[in-house]
Amino acid sequence: MLDTRRAIETPEGVTLDLHIAGPVVRFFAWCIDFLIRGVVYIILSMTLVNMMGRFGQGIFLVAIFMLEWFYPVLFEVFSRGATPGKRVMGITVLQDNGVPVGWSASITRNLLRFADFLPVLYGFGVASMLISRDFKRLGDLAAGTIVVYRSIPDEIGELPPELPLPPRYPLALDQQRAVIAFAERAVTLTPERARELANMASSLTHATDDAGVKRLFAIANWLVGRR
Repeated sequence: MLDTRRAIETPEGVTLDLHIAGPVVRFFAWCIDFLIRGVVYIILSMTLVNMMGRFGQGIFLVAIFMLEWFYPVLFEVFSRGATPGKRVMGITVLQDNGVPVGWSASITRNLLRFADFLPVLYGFGVASMLISRDFKRLGDLAAGTIVVYRSIPDEIGELPPELPLPPRYPLALDQQRAVIAFAERAVTLTPERARELANMASSLTHATDDAGVKRLFAIANWLVGRR
């Protein structure tokens, strides 16, 4: 069976299970984005070209250029790696190490679409995806990016309001879950039981009793992405 699941460790030491998106779902996402741009082009043509003549035609051509090259870049950087088409299809762009895509990577992968398009209808891009283990087109190979299915995050319970604090050393996935679960269950624990559990993690917090409890709360807030 074709396995599209990848385990990637982020720079913070968090292990992510990612599911790589294949050519079919990416094609449908591209079609949706193409239709959106097409509607915008029709509106611009009616308002600029018809109303402003040759001057409007020049603005229209500039607008087409900007939309074609920077439409995906802006959405990927400011909308968590997903254009509207990708969002509808439930996929997103990440860097190879699992972190959100940045300006440099997004610009690189999108500027190289001209190479993926060759010789016609994204021929090189499709061929590259079919022979790549991670379904990477040429732009992805150059930029170090992957396209994956967006996972729906588990509902995180209310955590005690401590200032986020990174752990002193990378934690394994089960250790991260244990720290977050401790913070989520804090309201159900007696102070004595909370201190007892926190003392068991003193090697992580370098603190005991109430100070250790607060330190675990701070680490839990950092682990769930609060900064």
